[in-house]
Amino acid sequence: MFLLRRQNQNQPENGSSNNDAKLAELKAAIGPLSGRRLKYCTDACLKRYLEARNWNVDKAKKMLEESFKWRSTYKPEEIRWAEVAHEGETGKVSRANFHDRLGRTVLIMRPGMQNTASEENNIKHLVYLLENAVLNLSEGQEQMSWLIDFSGFSFSTKLSIKTARDIIHILQNHYPERLGIAFLYNPPRIFQAFFKAVKYFLDPKTAQKVKFVYPNNKDSVELMKSLFDMDNLPSEFGGKATLEYDHEEFSRLMTEDDVKTAKFWGLVDEKPFPTKNGHSGAEVAPEPVASIVS
Repeated sequence: MFLLRRQNQNQPENGSSNNDAKLAELKAAIGPLSGRRLKYCTDACLKRYLEARNWNVDKAKKMLEESFKWRSTYKPEEIRWAEVAHEGETGKVSRANFHDRLGRTVLIMRPGMQNTASEENNIKHLVYLLENAVLNLSEGQEQMSWLIDFSGFSFSTKLSIKTARDIIHILQNHYPERLGIAFLYNPPRIFQAFFKAVKYFLDPKTAQKVKFVYPNNKDSVELMKSLFDMDNLPSEFGGKATLEYDHEEFSRLMTEDDVKTAKFWGLVDEKPFPTKNGHSGAEVAPEPVASIVS
């Protein structure tokens, strides 16, 4: 299992006792919960919303209520791999089979592998993988790392500023404090203009987590070595491993995780989850799963 290395951020100066008081105040403010909202609102979840709003209870409550609305309409926990598998055929976003030195789940993003132009489906695919990354966190762990490979990135890459803006909005407002760090590895000059445009939508906390990394920069190399085992890290990010994306195998893993997701949320699926090779996720015995909202 992953190692737990809890990082406390934005803590009030007078420590954990004040944190507990703020948590109790937020619980009282949102009132009794039931169903999926009760499942969602663990203490760890509520603390993340408080952290995201600098422990201001009123602001955290408003943020949480907006997430309630979004989750009730978008229903991210009900998305199944079969619905988004076509978006993942090139491996433009996938969950890595390794984690960083802090034990965080790693998502690998390759914008140069963009294969579709649908904003709605691109976002749905990413939301599915955000939920899946959380599903695969060990108990008590809260954050993930992103590795972004710019190989093949060009002006023809089908990711608009509007799509990037909408993704940032979802990440910041409905997955608060989930992103631990994002490495933009060796981005080309043409990306600078794109980033300047989307940086406007990043709040200061999120912007501080975005790191530009260059293979010929000593500080960049040391930063990567400090957070990743070079034997596991793909060569695309300066490591020694080979980055291979097998869509059929990844589909099999995601289909298994769909069963875990349904079990966690208490959902009864009317039909199995087909994969590219025709196997059904409903035939896979579910395994124990750590809390999806821990």
